[in-house]
Amino acid sequence: MPFQTIDRRLYEAIKNSGINLILSVPCAMLKGLIEVINVIAEIPHIPVTREEEGVGIAAGASLAGKTPALLMQNSGLGNSINAIKSLLQLYEIPVIFIMSHRGTEGEKIPAQMPMGQVSIDLLNCVDVGFEIVDSIDTIKNIEKIVQKSRESNKPHGVLLKRTLWRGLK
Repeated sequence: MPFQTIDRRLYEAIKNSGINLILSVPCAMLKGLIEVINVIAEIPHIPVTREEEGVGIAAGASLAGKTPALLMQNSGLGNSINAIKSLLQLYEIPVIFIMSHRGTEGEKIPAQMPMGQVSIDLLNCVDVGFEIVDSIDTIKNIEKIVQKSRESNKPHGVLLKRTLWRGLK
């Protein structure tokens, strides 16, 4: 089955980074990536209904020796703050958040705009290190942030900008 080049490259970067469990909350921007994950089926994938549920499962998996990632929209960051601060950071549990950065350039849904405007500030405020992936050349940042998360035993994030898929979807 053919895949968009970007979704396949994102998958390869995730796999090469050592992520070996993926949890996901539905997201239109991540739909292609989730399809690649499911079709290739090399990395176990658990769909979840809410971000906090994903954080809890990822925390347990991390404590059991896995390297988990939670795929979600940046709006889910707001839903996850308590779990990030009182679970992941308090107990030094590394979890990777791979977030579509909704509510920015080209967004058509007004309800996405508020979180789009504050996501970077919010990540800084809650002390979650992150990398921005906005082009094919910056996909390698996924491997870099996973390494930082492992070394620090802290959660880290990846913001996937809409520009990454520009012209491909």
